[in-house]
Amino acid sequence: MNILAAPSIQETISKIFMNESENLNQYEGIEKFFEIETQLIYEIHHLEKDRAKQTLRLLIDLIGIKAGKDTIRQVRNYYIVLSSVMARKLYEMRVPPKKAFAFNTACIELVEKHMNDSEFLYVADELIEFFVSVISERKQPSFGHQTVNKVVMFINDEVERDLSVEDIAKHFHISTSHLSRIFREHAGITLVEYLNVRRVEESQYYLRHSDKGISEISKQFHFCNQSYFTRIFKKYTTVTPKQFRDSQHIPYFRYNLPNSN
Repeated sequence: MNILAAPSIQETISKIFMNESENLNQYEGIEKFFEIETQLIYEIHHLEKDRAKQTLRLLIDLIGIKAGKDTIRQVRNYYIVLSSVMARKLYEMRVPPKKAFAFNTACIELVEKHMNDSEFLYVADELIEFFVSVISERKQPSFGHQTVNKVVMFINDEVERDLSVEDIAKHFHISTSHLSRIFREHAGITLVEYLNVRRVEESQYYLRHSDKGISEISKQFHFCNQSYFTRIFKKYTTVTPKQFRDSQHIPYFRYNLPNSN
């Protein structure tokens, strides 16, 4: 008796590819998917958050046309793929590899923990918020003093380290008094304030998308204690860390450095 050999993986993939290619012809507009995705990546890169949210919804609609009853699973898969694409973009923008990898992991955890039938559009908005926030960190500041520009990028990359003004001054081989003066002169806030601003911005994602306690997050970002963390957090966001965690509709706090020289 002849036993038929099982098809190879490559043969299976080729068959699926051919079948899908034929099936997709019946779905109007699907040929524009990658064109729209390119637009989405452009909007994220240029920090056009609201437009990016609308564009991602267009992509979700196209996925829904094809997926039918399987829409949620397909959208979940696409969110993960998109997160990987954005992680690669961050790496191309010279984000440290470990941070780009951590970014991708954080996005996947967000999708896996919060993605369900009723929340998939909420997750889409949260992903765009996160993408834009991380991309904005990589936008080269345009201050007239190159050391200030480098300090901003250094803090953005090392925000979870226990940095002090003295540490940063030592890293750039300048005095603390000189660093403090030029930073405030060009950035419009003190260096200590900017460190706190960045820590508050980053802590928001752990509050909203992790199971870590507020005290643990406070320690992670090197606030001296939870009470101080709460005070600084409320100073910039107008709400406490607990209020931010408990309400998914409170917007993320973003601080915009001045762009002028």
